[in-house]
Amino acid sequence: MIQLGYNRSPYDCCVYHSKATNSSSIYLVLYVDDMLIAAKHKSDVQKLKDILSAEFEIKDLGPANKTLCMEIYRDKSRKKLFLSQKGYIQKILSRFGMSTAKPIDTPSAANAHPSVAFASKTAEEKEYMSRVPYASAVGSLMYAIVCTRPDLAHAVTVISRFMGEPGKEY
Repeated sequence: MIQLGYNRSPYDCCVYHSKATNSSSIYLVLYVDDMLIAAKHKSDVQKLKDILSAEFEIKDLGPANKTLCMEIYRDKSRKKLFLSQKGYIQKILSRFGMSTAKPIDTPSAANAHPSVAFASKTAEEKEYMSRVPYASAVGSLMYAIVCTRPDLAHAVTVISRFMGEPGKEY
């Protein structure tokens, strides 16, 4: 029997880790009704699947290619694993009317210094900004930062300071 340790993350995703019989690690990641199993040896994965299927009704969907809005790419010849959120990023760009925006290398201009001076001042500006889902956009970007885009952290941290009174400039 494989004993698994339990760690709870702030995202309600459970991660179990154990040493397999051959001293390599095996991981079981649970999120709601989705499960990922990762190990160095396929035989360790199969043993854990056998144990779980003896206790629970499970469906093997094969090698993972997407989870939690992250695409998983494997380069077996180089023994590399890549995560991408290209689809998620395109979806949030579309949701916020920016699907035709041009990509840039730097997430924020070096000379950009948002301040309270850019906050909405007139009633018209405040009315306009009340219809802009600013907090939702910032939250969507924060999820991307946590998963695959730490390069956006500084820019999103700066703009998140103005969630109380965002202006058009932000």
